Amino acid sequence: MGRIVRKNFDAPDEVRKVEGGMGHIELVNVEDGAVGRATFRPGWRWSEHVRPIAGTESCQVAHVGYQISGRMGVRLDDGEEMEFGPGDFVSIPAGHDGWVIGDETVVMIDWQGMAGYAKK
Repeated sequence: MGRIVRKNFDAPDEVRKVEGGMGHIELVNVEDGAVGRATFRPGWRWSEHVRPIAGTESCQVAHVGYQISGRMGVRLDDGEEMEFGPGDFVSIPAGHDGWVIGDETVVMIDWQGMAGYAKK
């Protein structure tokens, strides 16, 4: 039988920074894997601020999460594009670019794609 676990993003197990101080990922590790709280500042774009870390042309991590604040655009490698905002559940397949829209910081909780995200 499992045990009750409590973790808090204000005391994460790990913090990963993205290039140029444009954001960070706070990770809490649980038995089923890492859960991340991603924070991206206005002007952040995956292809500019994470690609140098990932070394791929587009983000090759699938994401399943919940957006808390801000607006984010996502474009798949095949050209499909969508915008997300506060309260949206998101499921984004591998092979995409993402960026902050407007002047509000994006905060998102991600249950699937954080174990290797922005890891050097």
